[in-house]
Amino acid sequence: MSIPVSNSATIERVETLRQAKILREVQDKDTVAMFEDPLENDMVLNMGPQHPATHGVLRVLLRLDGETVAKCVPELGYLHRGFEKLAESCTYHEFIPHTDRLDYLSPLSNNVGICMAIEKAAAVDVPERAIWIRMLVSELARISSHLLAMGATSMDVGAMTVFLWTFTEREKQYDLFERICGARFTTSFARIGGVANDIPDDVMRDIRLWLNQLPERMKEVEGLVNRNRIFVDRMAGVGHITAEKAIALGLTGPTLRGSGVARDLRRDQPYMYYDKVDFDVITRNDGDCYSRYMCRNAEVWESMKLCHQVLDKLENMPRTSVLNEDQPQSVLSRKANIYTKMEELINDFMIINFGTMPPKGDTYTVIESPKGELGFYIVSDGTGHPWKLKIRSPSSSNLQALKHMAEGAMVSDVVAIIGSIDPVMGEADK
Repeated sequence: MSIPVSNSATIERVETLRQAKILREVQDKDTVAMFEDPLENDMVLNMGPQHPATHGVLRVLLRLDGETVAKCVPELGYLHRGFEKLAESCTYHEFIPHTDRLDYLSPLSNNVGICMAIEKAAAVDVPERAIWIRMLVSELARISSHLLAMGATSMDVGAMTVFLWTFTEREKQYDLFERICGARFTTSFARIGGVANDIPDDVMRDIRLWLNQLPERMKEVEGLVNRNRIFVDRMAGVGHITAEKAIALGLTGPTLRGSGVARDLRRDQPYMYYDKVDFDVITRNDGDCYSRYMCRNAEVWESMKLCHQVLDKLENMPRTSVLNEDQPQSVLSRKANIYTKMEELINDFMIINFGTMPPKGDTYTVIESPKGELGFYIVSDGTGHPWKLKIRSPSSSNLQALKHMAEGAMVSDVVAIIGSIDPVMGEADK
């Protein structure tokens, strides 16, 4: 029905109803406050979820006073797929591919995290060689994630070339991932009790060759932007957060270490064999976008150093099994054994149909993923399906800081701030 222009009362009523509908749809009290008592020159602006600088499907609701952000409310949930609820209807083994879709920039690291969590709950041991292989792929995943973070952040503030260069190196990595596990993107490489397969000698040789040429590529990236006046002006002093506030908000990973807090689970709560290798925990003290960018930059170099150490170890140790074959009630056997041996066939049938069955109880397992602390809380009722499975995703926790980083900044700074947090909404929404 058309509204007569002269009927101001009707127009006012329609506008009131429209605003009321908006307020009803939005439950968050901070978001509701956006529309209350606006100043004369204030404007409410939706950034995303379609905005490319929101790195996917993050909605950021801004209240602007001119070009200054007076209030910022990040709104998550546009990529929610119910992974935690879905886990309740999956066996533990079946849930592993779903972790590829969490932080989909580092699926290999996610696979390791969920398998470690299941192994802790079910008291499953892992062969030594498989642990070293898990370390290798986890550090390769860290390099891959940080390269994209550096490239995307640079592109967000105008440095397109860096994105192309870092993406080129990631494409080389994907070719290596495909040779390691048969898939470039959704890897599902780790298994309960080990890994899917050993890494062939020629693949380890080519990983080493790629690592040897990466420093030159990194120096090109660093030479282009690290001291570039435009890049530094867009990043330095923007999105500041103190160490105390970062700790209070539960930030982790480079987002926390960029505020000077030397928190890294690989050193503070060593898992796998991180206590047997040499690496530095990178921190920067300024707590701004530039510090967080530089932390990821330096961590690429540390991960390169770690990968070389792990390759040295793998090349000098005998090729033993990379899957625990001593606990067949919890670990899937090799296909060659399933097809030729009755006992393995029976165990395979039981695990596929009923799942690995940890004893009743709850466990929490956490790793240092590229984004920060990735944790899996498993509550077992003794069946082959988790009674509850909760995921502590670093992107979700780190995005809590966006409000505090953005308020008082310029609207154009929000783009740089989101890039410096480096969120992946697949794990933020779960």
